[in-house]
Amino acid sequence: MRLIKYVFLLAVVFAALKVPGVLFAKPLPVSMLQMFFFFSAVVILLAMTATDEGAAGLVQPVISLFIDPSYTISRAVVIIIIPLIAAWITFAAVCDEAAAPPIVRSLHPSPPSAFTAYGRTIEMAGLANPYRAIEKTDEAAFRGLVLEGGKLYFKNCFFCHGAKLDGAGHFSQGLTPLPLPFKGTDTIAQLQESYVFWRIVKGGPGLPHEATPWLSAMPAWEKMMTEDEVWKTTLFIYDYTDNRSRSWAR
Repeated sequence: MRLIKYVFLLAVVFAALKVPGVLFAKPLPVSMLQMFFFFSAVVILLAMTATDEGAAGLVQPVISLFIDPSYTISRAVVIIIIPLIAAWITFAAVCDEAAAPPIVRSLHPSPPSAFTAYGRTIEMAGLANPYRAIEKTDEAAFRGLVLEGGKLYFKNCFFCHGAKLDGAGHFSQGLTPLPLPFKGTDTIAQLQESYVFWRIVKGGPGLPHEATPWLSAMPAWEKMMTEDEVWKTTLFIYDYTDNRSRSWAR
């Protein structure tokens, strides 16, 4: 009976240590749980074996199991089960978990040397926004192009990339990965305008192999916007965020 009592007390201690995780969703660290359980088991064992009578009552069932001929079947079962349990615990501790492989994704994959859009092959080398030429020669006309780009942005892009171009549009929280923010100096300021043009035109379906898995919800805007409209949109994006695109010389 004392052995059953000892096992019962250990079960109570284990359950008490599990309560924070089950009821309050704040489980104890495994290492702390193991330490508390070990010392609790030792203290209970010392208390129950403090006297010779108590020690004899605790270990007598174990001794009887291994020397009493009437327990032959029980002894055989225990001898088989204990090694199996030990083997299973060891296997569970050393085997690799069946976890999904980590997702390694390139945020800004290298562009191709050329891509096909609008019925022709476009070379990336030397590709530039044709409207940049009038930025310094005709400021009024350039501002008009930026305004057109803003209208196109709010018609097509702000639902995901946000009214403030911060990637916090109405649909952004429903997308994985999140839409790219254009504000700051660590996104489009690090990219050539031709790169931004390529990403807008080809979208998620046009991502290269190093950008796998292709989770981007970005559509291929070549099917919905003309080439001129894409260039005007890039003008607005850079102008609104007060950024300059990276030049071919850098």
